[in-house]
Amino acid sequence: MAGLTEYDPTIHRWPVILTGAIDDVHRAVSLCKDEEKAQEGKGFVEKLARLKYEVQHDRALSPLDDDGQPDIEGYNAELATFENPKWLGVPWLFLECYLYRRIATYFALSKYWKSHDVFSLQKISTFKSSRPAVIELASRYRAIHEQLASQTNATSQTSDENAAAEKLLFTEICEICLWGNATDLSLLTSLTYADIQKLQGSEARKSAEKNIIANDLPQAFELLKAVQASPRSESGDRRVDIVLDNAGFELYVDLILAGYLIEAGLATHIVLHPKNIPWFVSDVIPNDFAQLLQAVADPQAFYSSLSDDEKHSDQSPTPLSDKETTDLQFMFKHWSQLHAEGKLTIRSNLFWTEGGSYWRLPHSAPALLKDLQESELVIFKGDLNYRKLTGDVAWSPTTPFVDAIGPLGKGSGLRVLALRTCKADVVVGLEEGLDEKLRIAEGGGGDTGQRKWAWSGKWAVVQMFDGKGQ
Repeated sequence: MAGLTEYDPTIHRWPVILTGAIDDVHRAVSLCKDEEKAQEGKGFVEKLARLKYEVQHDRALSPLDDDGQPDIEGYNAELATFENPKWLGVPWLFLECYLYRRIATYFALSKYWKSHDVFSLQKISTFKSSRPAVIELASRYRAIHEQLASQTNATSQTSDENAAAEKLLFTEICEICLWGNATDLSLLTSLTYADIQKLQGSEARKSAEKNIIANDLPQAFELLKAVQASPRSESGDRRVDIVLDNAGFELYVDLILAGYLIEAGLATHIVLHPKNIPWFVSDVIPNDFAQLLQAVADPQAFYSSLSDDEKHSDQSPTPLSDKETTDLQFMFKHWSQLHAEGKLTIRSNLFWTEGGSYWRLPHSAPALLKDLQESELVIFKGDLNYRKLTGDVAWSPTTPFVDAIGPLGKGSGLRVLALRTCKADVVVGLEEGLDEKLRIAEGGGGDTGQRKWAWSGKWAVVQMFDGKGQ
């Protein structure tokens, strides 16, 4: 894990992200009616501006202030292991985690701003910009729900035909979930409305199927079917966990996956794992669930409301049709019912925002590991989770996935499934020669020595290992 250099795009991305955070607090302060709260908010603007200056000028990294959480000690202990640590020269994985953890301390130690998320407006705005795909998937999911509900009455298909249809449906839902994370705000810092639409929608998914360069979805389906036929517990409970990535549209499709797995009988209980603090701009925190559910509970009001930019440009949103409104409200009622019945739960843990890789799970969070071992399948979403799973090491791309996930592989008692669109160099489990083939293609990196094909999100991997069977 080499340190960053001044030429690394990461260094140029962070000031953009911090500028957005500064603008968010400045906007929030301007709306404050409480003078004391406003003054405290102005202090955050100053702190974030100083942090931006430190990043841009490669200043020394300072220990995190103690905000009362136990992970602070671990961050500061690891920081102390680096000689003269600065913004250049420290491994990326720790450094970017440190950046977001440091921002979180500012607000955690405040009087009035403890729950403020500087990225919240960006996340919900991006969800609103995903309107065409949101509407399309609501209609499709409602139809799937009705199809599954009436499945017991269907007699026109043979058992083989039903099995094939079930597998195809599972594949489609998982691919929706996979490509949903193409919208990642920490990596795509300047998306237009048109850009977002290109990343989402059924036609985009169909054209992208060929770009899944390692695909264990068939094995995942067979596993869940086998567990369905022979549950481990006498009660028949079969739990699936999802370690979440991005909020907004991706959380929306993650909830679609969760609801589908329950409705299809492939799981009886879904546990969703968000981050506990604002993280990598767009990662899910508990409050993002409330915002998304509020949006689909009253979708007409949500899509009719105008942002400040839209007001200034005299834009007028097109009202939803009655069917579109009904479809989205169905999503709210369905997810709310699953939650009320205890079939859909949310469980955050400090471990997910620690500064190291997931290789540390057995020693850093043994209680969490024990809990995850109760799950039939743990799905890790997105690029950061993949990098943490694999230790963010410069593996050979042909390294078996099981080797790259280290202690979460053989003998772990975990079944791991990674759904990841590639946005960084780290990639494993590829067929021999595939990396070289992709490098020589247009935009792939060529003779630069860089794996540029893995940066854009054009390619994806779906990789699984069954650590219960070893």
